Amino acid sequence: MTRQVGPPLAERLATVRSGVAEAAREAGRSPQELTTIVVTKFHPASLVRELHALGVQDVGESRHQEARQKSAELAPLRLTWHFVGQLQGKKARQVAAYADVIHSVDRESLVTALRSDDSVTDCFLQLNLTDDPERGGVDLAGLPTLAELVLATPGLRLLGVMAIAPLDEEPRRAFARVRTASEALRTVAPDATAISAGMSGDYREAILEGATHLRIGTAITGNRPIAG
Repeated sequence: MTRQVGPPLAERLATVRSGVAEAAREAGRSPQELTTIVVTKFHPASLVRELHALGVQDVGESRHQEARQKSAELAPLRLTWHFVGQLQGKKARQVAAYADVIHSVDRESLVTALRSDDSVTDCFLQLNLTDDPERGGVDLAGLPTLAELVLATPGLRLLGVMAIAPLDEEPRRAFARVRTASEALRTVAPDATAISAGMSGDYREAILEGATHLRIGTAITGNRPIAG
């Protein structure tokens, strides 16, 4: 497998870092408030090593097998691993064994599966911003109940809300709804102030609406590897 030709990794990373800092200033915020998670799914561990050498500490994955292998291989780097994909209940404990943060907690059965008396995993509650119940995420009405369950479950620490802007909605409008959900969550969990929102094409809008954690893939990593 080879990566497609394009701007060097360091250049792409610098461009995103500059864009994040600019958006933060536009929002009247400090860039230091923001955590950029580089999503490296489908890319080899060697690319993660390159990112680490460029100062990246937070790495995101959405495929369990791939994430487990990379995190084991790269354990000496002491990276912070974020699981950002949909999570099956039967894989929950396996993911929690290597993931420092899980961004996709969206149902009671998953919270129960992640219960632990031996370790603590940070988590976000994923919102469903669409009318499609088949998509991952809890709706706004169900958010307080799910939050209360997380707060009562050993082994989980609630950071805040996570969402993906629907393709058919203007991103900033979608992220404004996430901000509203975050405010609602804080009435139940005052310390859950984080917002995981914004990807390669819409991180500016997410920052303007209060995002604290950005999940950025191709803008930094380039296109996924192709056969070669």
